[in-house]
Amino acid sequence: MRFKEVLSRITGLSSPIFGVSWNPPQADVTVARRIVTFLEDRRVLYVPSEMEIPHHCVDSVLEIRRFLTGELSQIGEQSEISETIRAMRAACRKFLNTVGERSETVAYGAERGHWASWVFNGALGEMRGVFGVHVAKLAASYGLDVEDGLAAIIPEGEDGTLTTG
Repeated sequence: MRFKEVLSRITGLSSPIFGVSWNPPQADVTVARRIVTFLEDRRVLYVPSEMEIPHHCVDSVLEIRRFLTGELSQIGEQSEISETIRAMRAACRKFLNTVGERSETVAYGAERGHWASWVFNGALGEMRGVFGVHVAKLAASYGLDVEDGLAAIIPEGEDGTLTTG
């Protein structure tokens, strides 16, 4: 463990008889469970795109990214789960960069036939694909159940079974 990691966990020092309070790293399974539970309530990840309102989706993705950043700050850099969190956070940034390039993408992203809907729906589908792979990885690695809505984005294998990476 690096000094900075030790230092980041220290929450207090006491004296005259030297004492230290610290926070141990959270178990990856606890973090994974918290992430899956949070994502199960993010309809931007699984509700049919024609039911989505683009600016609500952007707000939800911003909230997801903030949540993932908070989770990442609570675990060690060497944690196995950090790679998954970083990948999901990167997918959020890519979605936001794509739909944020032109204001029309969000303004007209729900209108069928408009070019903005193609850009919006493509970016949304790509983000959902990345999240599906990583939700499957979390569920398989830590033995977690996933609610049906979120489970809909987990990719299927060639034989029709769900894949886990």
